[in-house]
Amino acid sequence: MLLDPGMNLTLRPMRYPHFYDRYRDAIKNHWTVEEVDLHSDLKDLTRLTPAEQHLVGRLVAFFATGDTIVANNLVLNLYQHLNAPEARLYLSRQLFEEAVHVQFYLTLLDTYVPDERERFEAFAAVENIPSIKVKAEFCFTWIDTVFELDALRTRDERRAFLLNLICFAACIEGLFFYGAFAYVYFLRSRGLLHGLASGTNWVFRDESMHMAFAFDVVDTVRAEEPDLFDAELAGQVREMIVAAVEAEAQFAEDLLGGGVAGLSSADMRSYLEHVADRRMRRLGLEPIYGTANPLAFLDLQDVQELSNFFERKVSAYQVGVGGSVAFDDDF
Repeated sequence: MLLDPGMNLTLRPMRYPHFYDRYRDAIKNHWTVEEVDLHSDLKDLTRLTPAEQHLVGRLVAFFATGDTIVANNLVLNLYQHLNAPEARLYLSRQLFEEAVHVQFYLTLLDTYVPDERERFEAFAAVENIPSIKVKAEFCFTWIDTVFELDALRTRDERRAFLLNLICFAACIEGLFFYGAFAYVYFLRSRGLLHGLASGTNWVFRDESMHMAFAFDVVDTVRAEEPDLFDAELAGQVREMIVAAVEAEAQFAEDLLGGGVAGLSSADMRSYLEHVADRRMRRLGLEPIYGTANPLAFLDLQDVQELSNFFERKVSAYQVGVGGSVAFDDDF
């Protein structure tokens, strides 16, 4: 089975061809940081109000460390425990994509924050910005739950792995990053920072596929070991997602506390609750909040996936050669 200890190296016959398909689709979505033009954003940065400047500063500080945390968990906890070479092929590709994201955010900071001291503070956000530290500690807590496991031999160890995987798919990539993307598209709806939004389009497509793969793994384990998915696990997932919403809502209070016209922390909390319910449904669990999506601007930004993720299929992949992304109704 997929979580059995060991390191199967045999690709034929292929046990999990859907993981291999995910790997091939990811390659079609190839892009490079050099394709993203941030120069047009420089003029916009001078037009921002103090509250908007604070929002952008906090946002890029989170970006500076968020994908690094995800990459560390992938290498330290996920790769060694998925006993299928086709699954490890996808994780290898995902690790490359995380590196591209880190490069993008490095470039973003170098462009947006010319002061070296301010850049250092942004990269050290997990230590000196309380709202980001809370999110980082949430991540580290779940990384630590499986960090010392060399193999998943017992039922409890397999459940610990599942909770780590669900945390990174549903809470970190599926909630923390989705909240961050919403701020980017809000700014674009105001005619600001189109370069940032262009790069975020590519990052968003990568993150969507990361989640899809992780939930494929969850579905596969559920089919092979249904006894792992009981009321206790459902309760743990619910508590985890509630904690993630609270951490991200605290981040929203920080970003928007200065009063950003057109976006309130209450609306962001409602959006986060809406996204959290979608993650619960994808896991086959009862939604927690029953909250509607209040951010109408997302429907006008060609990013309906932010509110309708997993209700569409990927059909518009292309190799990134022009620096733009085309979304269609089936994405």
